[in-house]
Amino acid sequence: ETGSEDIDILPNGLAFISSGLKYPGVKSPRPDKPGEIFLMDLNEDNPRAVELRISRGFDLASFNPHGISTYID
Repeated sequence: ETGSEDIDILPNGLAFISSGLKYPGVKSPRPDKPGEIFLMDLNEDNPRAVELRISRGFDLASFNPHGISTYID
């Protein structure tokens, strides 16, 4: 509902999507909703974005993702 801000696609076809970026002074369609990270498997016939659960103890109220990147070791 708030649109995606960035996407990072791994070589195996998994895509991580950040969503919910809010800029100060810019009206947000859902100002009380924290940011989110979604996962999409692009190998599926009908891929769909699934919200990832963020660990307890993380400050979700202030989560405002701007960009996303992955590191493969």
